Amino acid sequence: MNKADQSPTGLEHMLCYDLYAANHAFGRIYKPLLAPLGLTYPQYLAMLTLWAAAPLSVGEIGRRLGLDSNTLTPMLKRLEGMGLVQRRRDGADERRVSVDLTEAGRAQEAQAAHVPGCAAAATGLSMAELLALQLQLRKLRGALKPD
Repeated sequence: MNKADQSPTGLEHMLCYDLYAANHAFGRIYKPLLAPLGLTYPQYLAMLTLWAAAPLSVGEIGRRLGLDSNTLTPMLKRLEGMGLVQRRRDGADERRVSVDLTEAGRAQEAQAAHVPGCAAAATGLSMAELLALQLQLRKLRGALKPD
């Protein structure tokens, strides 16, 4: 065993590395699932958010996804260019932009219905294990949120 393996700062002791590596592993799972839909993983998350509650303001989408508008706006513009969403300025407040699904965006929800189940199956975890892990990750995320 080398010194790096014994160190408490070695990768095998770093929770942040395990989360980082798991994130990349999920990316490899989602990429072929989303490719037929023409979506990247962040675009898929935005679409999931809209499928659940469209229309939403850009600010609300950002809050739900934990993204700033300077990251979210270009993504929403790409989704709009793909014909999946429509952005409109609020007549009462020009600073506020509302995002709604187009018919094509609504139809894509059915085309993506298999994605969560396929991703869950790829983990090899039971539904109970997945739910317990998700609760732990949400607790961790909440603890790490800046005040």
